[in-house]
Amino acid sequence: MKLPRNITARKFVNALLRAGFHFARQKGSHQTYRHPDGRTVTVIFHHSGETFRPGTLKDMITDAGWTEPDLRRLKLLE
Repeated sequence: MKLPRNITARKFVNALLRAGFHFARQKGSHQTYRHPDGRTVTVIFHHSGETFRPGTLKDMITDAGWTEPDLRRLKLLE
């Protein structure tokens, strides 16, 4: 799966919220979101319009436990 380069922090956080994650805590620019099943994702949120580096985005998607169909359902992939 080829990751898109245009996913902003705000778009990713909105996808987390739609997927059932909730805001748990923040320390500096790091926001932590938790899912009721125990999954945890930390988002580095400097500015809402900034995009993520490919490695950072891949790690967050892995932490969320998302597959390609999940990314399409959440409108992160077209």
